[in-house]
Amino acid sequence: MSLPLPLPATPPPDRRRSRAAPFPAPPAPRRHVAPLDGLRGLAVLGVLFFHAGHFDGGFLGVDLFFVLSGFLITGLLLAEARARDGRIDLIAFWGRRARRLLPALAVVLAGTLLLVWALGPPNLLRYALDDGPWVTANLANWHFVADRVGYWDSAGTRVFSHLWSIAVEEQFYVVWPLVLCAVARGRGAGGRVAAAAAAGAAASLILMVVLTTPADTTRVYEGTDTRAFSLLLGALAATEPATRLVARAGERAAGWWSLALGVAIGAYWVAADGQDSPSLFRGGLFLHALAAALLIAFLARAPRTPAGRFLAAAPLRRLGLVSYSLYLWHWPVYLLLDEERLGLSGADRTAVLIAVSVALGWLSKVLVEDPVRFRARWAKGRTGAVALVAAFAALAALWAAVPQPRTGEGSVDVTRLVPGDG
Repeated sequence: MSLPLPLPATPPPDRRRSRAAPFPAPPAPRRHVAPLDGLRGLAVLGVLFFHAGHFDGGFLGVDLFFVLSGFLITGLLLAEARARDGRIDLIAFWGRRARRLLPALAVVLAGTLLLVWALGPPNLLRYALDDGPWVTANLANWHFVADRVGYWDSAGTRVFSHLWSIAVEEQFYVVWPLVLCAVARGRGAGGRVAAAAAAGAAASLILMVVLTTPADTTRVYEGTDTRAFSLLLGALAATEPATRLVARAGERAAGWWSLALGVAIGAYWVAADGQDSPSLFRGGLFLHALAAALLIAFLARAPRTPAGRFLAAAPLRRLGLVSYSLYLWHWPVYLLLDEERLGLSGADRTAVLIAVSVALGWLSKVLVEDPVRFRARWAKGRTGAVALVAAFAALAALWAAVPQPRTGEGSVDVTRLVPGDG
């Protein structure tokens, strides 16, 4: 869900293609924008404290992740399209996404299932066995919607409930590059990509407003169609018309805009209260995503402003670099290390939960994510595809091997509910 990716470097000019370029390249972005790592760090902190019951608006960190993902992925794809006369290598893109996201996810799925089997109550294991295959197929969000799993009041029974957002992003990574392949060619491609992103975001907002019901907002909160506007607004911010518009502001104005937008987003996080804030689903989430997209665009334009320097601080930046694995691990940790097992409550328990989650996230990055992503030659091409199939087969075998828990007379089936998941 979080993507510690650098912004794409603008390729060197090719004089042979300069006259026939499909659209003018925007101003060259810096190779890596440190404040965006810090923004990821703030986003995952919001989620961590929300799940610990200390910050009601922290669930909006997930929306910030969505916007960041849309911005970064679209920037990379458009850079490739500019360098290759509008062509995008979809197989290579999906291979990079698989190497980036699936190894850590597979380890979390296997490790969590084994831990729940050994330590968790029967109810938690039963739902883990039920939900896991859908998570593996990147359809967890639709599984929860179809099962009518109430988002705001059922998270304490589903150890994989937080992975709905990973499914939304993965589905976006399948569909959006196909759209870009269709529209990012020829003259005026930049405008067409921007129009496609804007139109998709508007349609997604309309669906959210139309489908929202006061009784249960799970459908609109977890549906890919009703959440796509966050990703698409991030994508829009990465297009050439948007980058040109932001560039006109100048660095000083971009600094002020970054500061103002950051303060506004922070205030909204403080005021938001989940399903008790109906305005979220009547345009509030859309406005939040729009503000986040503008903030990201201004930070990319002028990263050395006061807001940029704050977000580029080492603690936030380092937390952002492990945010994906940290997000994957934190919810199972929260459920398994309950008050009874830890003998702690309140702030003391929260400190332990966050420390354990950060440690597991760091280990995952160092031992799983980075080796597969950067150093494992076998993870590419045909051997990578074989490894992916083997990993899915191993997960399926594990799911078949773990027995269903016995519940009923004489069994303990009590799950302690904790604040909803983000």
